[in-house]
Amino acid sequence: MKLWIEWFRCVSELRPACARKATFLWMCLVLVGLSARSDLAGVTSFVRTAGLEAAAYRKLLHLFHTPSLALDRLTTLWIRLACRLFVPREVGGRFVCIADGLKAPKEGRKMPAVKKLFQESSNNSKAPFIFGHSCQAVALLVVGPLGRLLAVPLASRIHEGLVFTNRDKRSLLDKLVELFLPVARTIGGSVVLVADAYYASQKVIRPLLVEGHHLVTRVRSNTVAYRKARRPRCPRRGRPRVYGAKLRLRDLWNQEDRFLVARSPVYGETGVEIQYRTEDLLWRPVGRLVRFVWVRHPVRGRLLLMTTDLALDPLEVIALYGYRFKIEVAFKQALHTVGAYAYHFWMMAMKPLRRRSGNQHLHRDSDEYRRLVRRKMDAYHRAIQLGCIAQGLLQHLSCQHRKDVWGHFRSWMRTMNPAAPPSEAVVAEALRSSLPEFLLHARGAHELAKFISANADPDRHVGLQSAA
Repeated sequence: MKLWIEWFRCVSELRPACARKATFLWMCLVLVGLSARSDLAGVTSFVRTAGLEAAAYRKLLHLFHTPSLALDRLTTLWIRLACRLFVPREVGGRFVCIADGLKAPKEGRKMPAVKKLFQESSNNSKAPFIFGHSCQAVALLVVGPLGRLLAVPLASRIHEGLVFTNRDKRSLLDKLVELFLPVARTIGGSVVLVADAYYASQKVIRPLLVEGHHLVTRVRSNTVAYRKARRPRCPRRGRPRVYGAKLRLRDLWNQEDRFLVARSPVYGETGVEIQYRTEDLLWRPVGRLVRFVWVRHPVRGRLLLMTTDLALDPLEVIALYGYRFKIEVAFKQALHTVGAYAYHFWMMAMKPLRRRSGNQHLHRDSDEYRRLVRRKMDAYHRAIQLGCIAQGLLQHLSCQHRKDVWGHFRSWMRTMNPAAPPSEAVVAEALRSSLPEFLLHARGAHELAKFISANADPDRHVGLQSAA
C-alpha cells in the first residue's frame, strides 16, 4: 500500500498537464497499466491489470488522442519531477544526459511513420531489416543511494517516416538537437551530452556550444584533425593561417611513449588497467579546438573519443562514455517490461502501406488527411512519453523504497538479492501484487482507489472480490 501511495504522490505532480480532472484520472489508469501489467498486449492489458469494465477500453484509447493531455507540458513537468526525485550525476557542475536511437518494430500497414529500417547489430538473432518506428530518446544519468547508476528516460519521439513538406531538410541529427535543447533548458544550467559516433557531427555540436552545452562521443578511426598554425615572426598581408599540420588520428596509435597507464574508470570495472593519451586539436567540422582521447583497453580494444569540453580530464571522458550503455539497459526495460513502445493505434482512413515503403510524403494529400496523421502521431508520442514516465516511477521506487518493494515481491528469481536495488521488473511485480490490498483498504479514502473501484468490473477484480 505504501508503494501505491508514493506512486500516486509523484503522479500528482503531473496534474497541470491535464485540462480536466477526469483526464488526469484516466491518465493515472494508463500509468497504472504501464507500471503493473504482466503482458504487453496494448490497451487491453491496462483493462486487465486494473480489472476495469469493458467500457473503459474506449475511454483509455481516447486519452491518447485527446488534446486535453498536453504533450509538451507533460514532458516539461516530468523532467522537473525527475530532477527532484533523483540525484543527477554531475561532472564539473554539469548534469549528464545520454542520447541514442531506437527502432521499435511495427507490422501495421495503417500506422503512420512505419517504414523499412536497417538495424546494424552484431547479434545474429536480429534481422538486418525491419518495419517499424525510428525513435530517438534522451535520458538523465542519476546516482542511486547505493552508488548504482541509472538512465532515467526523459523524452522520446518518432523522428523518421513522415515528410509533410519538401522544404523540410532536417536530418535525424537536427531532430535530436530539437529534442535535447528543450530538455536541457528545463533541467537548467550546462549539460554534458553523451552519444555514439553517429552524433559526432557539426549539426549536433554547434547548436550545443551556442547554448553552453558539451558533447562526449566516439569518433571514427579515419578522423582527421589539425594542429594550430604557428604565428610567423614577420606578419604578412591577408588573413593569418588557422590550421597547421594535418594529422590522421589513427597514425598516433604508433607513438607508444605518449601513452599513460591508469586504472580503468569505466563503471563496473575493477582491477583493470588501460593505456590512454590525450591531445587538443583543431577539428574542421566545428572550426575549433576539441579534445581527443586515445584509449587502449585490454578487453575492449582501441577506442577514439572526443569531447568539446577542453577542461574535462581524459579519464573523466572515458568514464562518461562508459555510461552510455546505461541507455541501452533502459531501452531493454522499456521494450520488455514497461512496453513504452508497444502501442497498436491504427488509422482507419490511412492508405495501406506497401511492404517496401520508405518515408511517407504527404505534401500532396488533403489538409484533413494530414490533420488525421498528425493526430495519430500525437497519440504515439503520448503513449511513448507516458511509458517514459512509468519507467521513471519504477526506477524511483527501486532506489528510494527498496525494502518495501522486496517486501511485496511475492515471486521468486534465481538471482534475488534483497540488499541490492531491484530491477524495474521486480518493482512492477511488487506493484501488481500489492494493488488488490491498496484498493481494499483505500478505496473509500484515496482518490485513485475510488476512481479504479468506480470503473472496475467486480466479477474480474481481485480487490473488489476480496472486499465483497
